[in-house]
Amino acid sequence: MSLLARLEKQKSARAETKKQAQTRPAAQKDPYEQLKTNIHKRIIEELKERPADKECPESLAVKIENMVVEILENENEHIPRADKQRIAREISDDAIAFGPITPLLNDPEITEVMVNGPDKVYIEKNGKLQLTGIRFRDNNHVMHIIERIVTPLGRRIDESMPMVDARLPDGSRVNAIIPPLALNGPTITIRKFFKDPLSIKDLVRFGTLTQQTADFLGACVKAKLNIVVSGGTGSGKTTTLNILSSFIPNDERIVTIEDAAELQLRQEHLITLESRPPNIEGKGAIAIRDLMRNALRMRPDRIVVGEVRSGEALDMLQAMNTGHDGSLTTGHANSPRDMLSRLETMVLMAGMELPVKAIREQISSAIDLIIHQSRMRDGSRKITHITEVQGMEGDIIVLQDIYVYKQEGAGPAGELRGNFIATGIRPKFIGQLEANGITLAYETFDPSIL
Repeated sequence: MSLLARLEKQKSARAETKKQAQTRPAAQKDPYEQLKTNIHKRIIEELKERPADKECPESLAVKIENMVVEILENENEHIPRADKQRIAREISDDAIAFGPITPLLNDPEITEVMVNGPDKVYIEKNGKLQLTGIRFRDNNHVMHIIERIVTPLGRRIDESMPMVDARLPDGSRVNAIIPPLALNGPTITIRKFFKDPLSIKDLVRFGTLTQQTADFLGACVKAKLNIVVSGGTGSGKTTTLNILSSFIPNDERIVTIEDAAELQLRQEHLITLESRPPNIEGKGAIAIRDLMRNALRMRPDRIVVGEVRSGEALDMLQAMNTGHDGSLTTGHANSPRDMLSRLETMVLMAGMELPVKAIREQISSAIDLIIHQSRMRDGSRKITHITEVQGMEGDIIVLQDIYVYKQEGAGPAGELRGNFIATGIRPKFIGQLEANGITLAYETFDPSIL
């Protein structure tokens, strides 16, 4: 096909797309949109005139809703009472919460909220994506909510920095990206955290692992093994890391290092460090590597890194190899073996000209256990491998699976069926567990028990 013909074809495709956009039915508008805008302005003005007091968000929300209902009762008697309550709630959410998505964030069954521009809001529920009927007024409305999320954290989002990672007050992870990078309009992705942190019993109840493997992992954390949790996006790595951290004894000093503070540890002796992006002049950035170096001077018993993505992997391995046993972290990978390959790549990203064999020796001596987690087709999360790093043989790092998840089919509703299986091999670090006063029964590794 000639260049001219290709250009004509592209022109025709663009014209057809434009025609479809023009004939596509417009999103149903809220008949009370203008009314809500006017009342919202009045509420803001009234709040400005009142003396500033330290009201909790809940009482302030009730006050705003009462003010809205009072205005509607006096000036808009024809509106049904149910609609008045809805309008009052939506204005309150816009004024002090997170706008139209506030009910989604308060729903405990929803695990993820995705705003794809003002007209499309998706949720993840029971592991499945669903389109909601929730809409924002326009792009500026979405931008207003994004700024409300990031401003209290000292972060910013604008054309010069159109991407940001942040968190909600409850620890939920937030990513936002705006035009000109996001062509659909301002986009928000919120991965919700449970208000009450999950426990290991919850993972057993969800079928993520068995009680036997849970007891084994608890023993490994208490015995100060260095553990990496690997898996794909949305597989539940951070949740698992948080639960593993709960096994750390209360009398140990813990330093957590994250890009956006998400871990919800309950120990008393806890120091939480968070990286910082550059300011408007492009200066002042504090990276994970900087925090790692500083953490080593803080007399930590445990270092917990939310995720290693680049050169900080070298600093993490160095810490593991220099007396900071019991360190925990996560990383993206498709399998335990892939996790090792990614660690090699990340160490090279630190800018050190190290031979591959030297890097592998560092990895094999630093890491004791890899826990691999996957998100299955039916939306469930499973720990599919618990793998020991046994050391080097020649130029290869030797891995040995201790527990694996074997899928055996699917049920009538599409739910996956499978079993957790012990390979029957006792790990080499059993001696380290026993040195810490932890004795595991031989049945722990018996394939017939699980």
